[in-house]
Amino acid sequence: MNCVNFSICFFVRRSKKRQCYPWEIFTLRELQHATNNFHNDNKLGEGGFGSVYWGRTTQGTEIAVKRLKAITLKAEIEFAVEVEILGRVRHKNLLGLRGYYAGGDERLIVYDNMPNHSLIAHLHGHLADDVLLDWHRRMNIIIGTAEGIAHLHHESNPHIIHRDIKASNILLDSDFNAKVADFGFAKLIPEGGYLAPEYAMWGKVSESCDVFSFGILVFEIISARKPIEKLWATPHVKGGRLHNIVDPRLRGRFDPAQLKNVVRVAMRCTDRNPEGRPTMAEVVEMLKCGGGEVVVVKDVEGEEDDDGDDDGTISEVGNSRGHGRSWTSSRMR
Repeated sequence: MNCVNFSICFFVRRSKKRQCYPWEIFTLRELQHATNNFHNDNKLGEGGFGSVYWGRTTQGTEIAVKRLKAITLKAEIEFAVEVEILGRVRHKNLLGLRGYYAGGDERLIVYDNMPNHSLIAHLHGHLADDVLLDWHRRMNIIIGTAEGIAHLHHESNPHIIHRDIKASNILLDSDFNAKVADFGFAKLIPEGGYLAPEYAMWGKVSESCDVFSFGILVFEIISARKPIEKLWATPHVKGGRLHNIVDPRLRGRFDPAQLKNVVRVAMRCTDRNPEGRPTMAEVVEMLKCGGGEVVVVKDVEGEEDDDGDDDGTISEVGNSRGHGRSWTSSRMR
């Protein structure tokens, strides 16, 4: 498999690559001015890597600036990998790189600003009660995320494995289009990600690990429930009670055909056997099939139809290999 394997030697090659990518190499003064000297009022978020600040360039462009917390060898490698990968990829569903600064004790990466913040903020965070993601937006986010990951897996050269697909790494632009972010870090174990069993247990990494994580993310998007170890969704899927999986805040307003299709896709993605999972290209194709109008579905526990085929039950959630399906999440803390 053609996968990215970068190291700190990126900085030695950096000057030769400036003409290859549409980067801007900022000065520290420019980014200090844009962020009001990294003022706390401009801080958008903070994590183990450091902090992200909102800023505005002298041309009036809104940007987001990631400022690494400490300059260690690990931080240097992560910085180099992210800038290298971000410079290689351009896609409508991948977060765009505007430039960077590397000098002294500062490592700064500049991105397009995402005014609607992260997906996790809308599902579980401070925006969950302010801006409800309706069914149409959720489906667009799911499909957009799938298209972004598919681009990494199938269109990038070399192919790129994200390794850390989760709600906090899906950002939303002004139109709530999904932008996959933070796919440049070479983490041996993604922090807080939704790990495939073969990754969590044996450290095996492949595109199918991203597929598994995406399946977990799909369930999280449609249910607004945080991923947990317990397989709470499986009984509802097997019993045909798919409406019980949907976020109750939607008040039954969803497309039943789309729901059935997207759950089918998510179940296949979370097959415990990597060989039973589809590729992300196949996922995109499956997601774009089916669906009609959004209707109001009454919440009737255990209601089933007699025709067997249209009651929402998903009897074939995999391929001909016949592997078992599940919704699991190993969360690294």
